[in-house]
Amino acid sequence: MMELKIASRTCRDQTGEPRTFHYALTVDTVETDVFCCENYGVRVWEEQGEDETIPGITTSATRIDELITLLVDNQVGPAGLRDVVEDWL
Repeated sequence: MMELKIASRTCRDQTGEPRTFHYALTVDTVETDVFCCENYGVRVWEEQGEDETIPGITTSATRIDELITLLVDNQVGPAGLRDVVEDWL
């Protein structure tokens, strides 16, 4: 699996403490006798905190770009990643 860091965002939690989230695109190659394609996923991790990866979400570069943009713009942390991806699908 290959990973490409896309962005980092710092926000404040309910107590006013700063939290920094990092966002990455994951890429796996799917090969069969008939075709080969890239399968994209996402990873979100917090400095000194949680880390969550969801591989194999889509083979569409456009769709994964939409998802990562949604995650970054809304500062989704590792704890909320699975729920957001499930709703997005």
